Amino acid sequence: MDRSGDAGFGGAQFDPDAVLWVRGVDYLTGWRDATRAADELADALSAAGVEAAGAKLRAGTDTDGSGVVRFELSPTTTRRVAGLVRAAASRGRNAG
Repeated sequence: MDRSGDAGFGGAQFDPDAVLWVRGVDYLTGWRDATRAADELADALSAAGVEAAGAKLRAGTDTDGSGVVRFELSPTTTRRVAGLVRAAASRGRNAG
């Protein structure tokens, strides 16, 4: 699972000129939250048997500083995740 950062948030490749900064907005808290959420999703996908090579998760922030996670999938991985979501939804309906 690729957990690379979005443009301007790529760790060692950080480029402050690649993003627009607004004075007073706490981008770091949103980015940290998004990073934790991306890690949680990556772990869940891995536990479900989703192939890591087919998915990319990117933590970033929105213009207001809130965290966002961008989730890119190959078509094959998208179909696999869709099947897992359908199965979970079906189990949820049958349990209730």
